[in-house]
Amino acid sequence: MLEVKNIKYSYNKDYQALKGVSLKVEKGEMVALLGKNGAGKSTLFLHLNGIYEPDEGQVFIDGEELKYDKKSLLKFRQKVGIVFQNPDDQIFAPTVEEDVAFGPLNLKLPMEEVQKRVKESLARVGMSGFEKKAPHHLSGGQKKRVAIAGILAMKPEIMVLDEPTAGLDPQGVRGLSKLLKELNEEGITIIISTHEVDLVPNYAKRVFVLVDGLLIAEGTPKEIFAQPEILDKANLEVPIVTELFQDLEKEGFDMNNDYPLTIDEAKEKFLELLNKN
Repeated sequence: MLEVKNIKYSYNKDYQALKGVSLKVEKGEMVALLGKNGAGKSTLFLHLNGIYEPDEGQVFIDGEELKYDKKSLLKFRQKVGIVFQNPDDQIFAPTVEEDVAFGPLNLKLPMEEVQKRVKESLARVGMSGFEKKAPHHLSGGQKKRVAIAGILAMKPEIMVLDEPTAGLDPQGVRGLSKLLKELNEEGITIIISTHEVDLVPNYAKRVFVLVDGLLIAEGTPKEIFAQPEILDKANLEVPIVTELFQDLEKEGFDMNNDYPLTIDEAKEKFLELLNKN
């Protein structure tokens, strides 16, 4: 579905943000890109639909190489939509409905189709009734949902979200996680960057770890979080649930080298331990 081959990118002669990154995401996957701030996650994402052009390397979508002329970029940006970390970098129109309509209007769709897409997209993210609101009157979580609606209105095949939970309260995080799972179940390929390790096992089936512009590991959440040396290099912690069971092991409980990553897995493990004792 999406492949990056040996992408290198420098902001200037003194700072190379990406040092040869290659990865592949299959159709319908939901994957996470883990890394601390400054690892290169946002820079990589801005290459995925041509906002940045690499110094070296290539991006392929559906097997077709991304080109950087205006016509090609429009085509690829219909397929790959990016939601920025800060929605204020993305939302600029005077009203919510105008902002969500911007992309479809650029596609020169009939006004009836544009209005239909705006209505459907806002309903999908739980923002119906906010059409006439000025974006600057919305909360951070509401702005994030409007930004996602603007991407959904383009009917993308791939959604790329940079630190989607940044600035959200716990209720907003739960709501957004639920929405992303639903969109993925409906067939949209989703790529998320984050340093919030507790959230990753709840939605990602595969994890990439980026450190100083290099991809250093790839695997399932269980495989990645079982490698302390990888987490140390990336300056990341294990999920708090996992940390709890590692501490229980130190107290004498036999974990059989199998640590839960999520609350549901923790419940099962507790029952297993109780039955043993």
